[in-house]
Amino acid sequence: MSYWLLLTCSVFTFFILYAVQPLLALFAQHYQVSPATAGSLMTLTMAPLAIAPLLYGVMLNRRNLYRVLQVVMVTLALTNALVPLTEQFWQLQALRLIQGLALPAALTAMTASIAIRYQGAEVSKKMSGYIGSTIAGGFLGRALAAGFAEYLSWQSFFWLNSLLLLALAACIRAHRAPIRQAHTPLRGNLSALLNTRILTLYASVFCMFFCFAALLNYLPFILRSTYAMTNTKNIGLVYSGYLLGALTTFVTPYLQKRCANIFSLLATVFLGYSATIALMFWHSLPVFLVAFTCFCASMFIIHATAAPLVNRLSSASASLTNGVYVSFYYSGGALGSFVPGLLYQAYGERAFLGCLLLVCLCGYLLIAVPQRLGTDKTCT
Repeated sequence: MSYWLLLTCSVFTFFILYAVQPLLALFAQHYQVSPATAGSLMTLTMAPLAIAPLLYGVMLNRRNLYRVLQVVMVTLALTNALVPLTEQFWQLQALRLIQGLALPAALTAMTASIAIRYQGAEVSKKMSGYIGSTIAGGFLGRALAAGFAEYLSWQSFFWLNSLLLLALAACIRAHRAPIRQAHTPLRGNLSALLNTRILTLYASVFCMFFCFAALLNYLPFILRSTYAMTNTKNIGLVYSGYLLGALTTFVTPYLQKRCANIFSLLATVFLGYSATIALMFWHSLPVFLVAFTCFCASMFIIHATAAPLVNRLSSASASLTNGVYVSFYYSGGALGSFVPGLLYQAYGERAFLGCLLLVCLCGYLLIAVPQRLGTDKTCT
């Protein structure tokens, strides 16, 4: 399986995860449910992503990773094709839960295969490319879903994506050059991850994605209530700030080479991440759009730095190292996609943003600890 085919699979896999996000307000109206209940469509998908990678990281240790990816993509295609046929909201929730159980196997297989196939600085480069593909998938999934809902129908987008997933699954040749890992005892794998630098890095990633998932999940509601933006197409276009994140992932390896301490780089970007949330308290649409764009860029610099760094620091198997990373990442997303929404419903936008700012500053403190300890002083 070529690297570029893997990136293409990543793009369309992320369509599954994020296409519903700009449609949440539409679903809330269509199914007559509250914003927090509509937001559960993201929570139900991210909750398994927070737990399953821990199990999958162990299960995939001796599996053909490409075969796993192929089976998961077929599963996602079939469940995605059923989404437009749902008549009750609980049916839609059930399908999203099944997708959430399947997605972590695909994400763990893709990241583990990159970590196995490439070495040294090449891992950072290839992982940055992979993260760029997830950004592209996240943006295009949101933007195209919103565009289809405005000009055609949201149902047609889901069916089209299912066909593309089946076509890509057929292109994977899992029987050729299978990617497997050497078996490592579970106890040795786990003890390798019980390291201050690795654990604080995982925890900071949790904080990072908590904030990101929360803001992007409730962005349609904020744009409607605070800035009177009711057009689904325009809401989808606001997500274009997300695209700048894709550009920053490609300059991240350069930033890493220029820094004296990679944890210092992460801490600085976390402070910038916090500053963008603080700017959103100022109710001005131009300021919000600029802050949102910088918010996305900051998040992806952190992600593109942390993902290869944890692989470099860990001596555990690639599948378990990346499985735990995915678990922390999406556990933050699962909580972020729901808990701040309760604050938003009860106390409004300022309480919502205050929660995100507090969690983001916690992420900064988690990164600052290994920085003060002087660990990992070089970037290469």
